[in-house]
Amino acid sequence: MNLPGQIESDRSTKRFRAKRDAILAAAADAINEQSAKGMTFADVARRVGLNTTSVTYYFKRKEDLAAAAFEHTLGRLDAMLDAAHEEATPQARVERFLSSNMARLARIRRGEERDFAILSDLRAMEGPIRTSLLTHWREIFRKTRALWGEPAGRAETDLHGARAHVLLENAFWLPAWLTRYEIDEYPRVEARLMDVFAHGIAVPGDAWAPTLLDLEHDEPEPGREAFLLAATRLINELGYRGASVQKIASELNVTKGSFYHHLDAKDELVIACYKRSFDILADAQRLALELSGGHWHQLASTVATLLDVQFSERGPLLRTTALSGLPPFVRSTMIDRSNRIARRFAGMLSDGIAEGSIRAIDPLVASQALMALQNAAFDMRKWANTMPRDRAVAFYASTLMFGLFDDRVLAAG
Repeated sequence: MNLPGQIESDRSTKRFRAKRDAILAAAADAINEQSAKGMTFADVARRVGLNTTSVTYYFKRKEDLAAAAFEHTLGRLDAMLDAAHEEATPQARVERFLSSNMARLARIRRGEERDFAILSDLRAMEGPIRTSLLTHWREIFRKTRALWGEPAGRAETDLHGARAHVLLENAFWLPAWLTRYEIDEYPRVEARLMDVFAHGIAVPGDAWAPTLLDLEHDEPEPGREAFLLAATRLINELGYRGASVQKIASELNVTKGSFYHHLDAKDELVIACYKRSFDILADAQRLALELSGGHWHQLASTVATLLDVQFSERGPLLRTTALSGLPPFVRSTMIDRSNRIARRFAGMLSDGIAEGSIRAIDPLVASQALMALQNAAFDMRKWANTMPRDRAVAFYASTLMFGLFDDRVLAAG
């Protein structure tokens, strides 16, 4: 039997949790729009109808609020992975994880649930908070890798790691393109994406023998390429707002004045970084279409070349998840360019299906999976450097080209 004081305490606790949850949801929305660095107490307070002082009652510092929002995301991922691990086979586990994500996005679209904070600028956090969050993230990665069971050796560990990364990145990329479909189409999209995960893009008999394309081009301004590379690395790591002009200049061991010699403003820098990355993607697609050997060979060569760039000193390409925090007009322009790249992938896939060298998959869905594949590759540079480059490219590409459960690349290695 509850005493009156206990009942009041329970009500107070429920009110506290409800208000705290509302603040976390508002913080997630702000992070997704403006990045963790760009989020402010005032904006979060406005979103939940409170004053700033009320928010500080729950979270003393902005960094504490951002960390709590990220921890909430990691906790949700943990729960979805725990549910997936209840299944008996790797394929059933991956299917359960994908289904959980699709169901969550459908609830968000219907207004039944709030989105959680994207993790693109997790590394922009500092000090012990950053250490704690990255430790939790590594646990998420290991739990995702374990969906494929216990590896028999180092090669299987490497392959399972590549699969885990591609699966997670596809889950994070879903919100960027799923809104183009009606909610009643979500089950069909889920089935088509799972088909790519399960069986890949290649038809039986297709071999992995890509041609690496020559993407070399004349540098219009001496030093500018190195400048854009350094900026791209930092933006990928720390997000748009986390990569300050000072940090970019320090990375290159130059003054802030040198920065403004190359570019007039930080927004111009981000636009230049995106243009460089999208130009490389488009050049690879264009050059591949000039190759003989059929559409499968052209697609494989595009994917291999772009992964080779990502894993080399010529990389990285700017992650599209770094769009968080960009001014709206810049973000809109970049998304349009990204969509054009994806449509060209869809065209290559459609031509291959007609030719018979690519399986009868949904080219629009598969093209977005390929965009996520490229997007994720930057974070695997350290992993790729532990083995010969062509092996890293083959392992990583196999995740979508032959599916998340096809081990032929192990025999080839």
